[in-house]
Amino acid sequence: MNTSISVARTSHSLIISVKGKFCFEAHHQFRKAYHGDEAHANHRITHFTVDLSETHYLDSSALGMLLLLREEALAREATILLSNPRTEIRNILETANFHQMFEIESCRGE
Repeated sequence: MNTSISVARTSHSLIISVKGKFCFEAHHQFRKAYHGDEAHANHRITHFTVDLSETHYLDSSALGMLLLLREEALAREATILLSNPRTEIRNILETANFHQMFEIESCRGE
């Protein structure tokens, strides 16, 4: 399954949706999502949401990308929410102790 990353913006929020495999091949797309034109529009970003509801696979490269996003958010004094990870993705995040560095929203129904 290929990776698809889309970006939606509200006045002060950036929502990055990761569909499919979140791995090294997504690095350029993911970085562009928070460094690209959408991220630098007129209003200051104060909140990032990474929607993981359609992420089926996550590897150590993806964990590294999330840490890079965290550095960016800290520099901007912004918050990050990892939204709706499937159970297997949430388990990986918790094994890596990401629940101590990120707010993780539970998947609906869990």
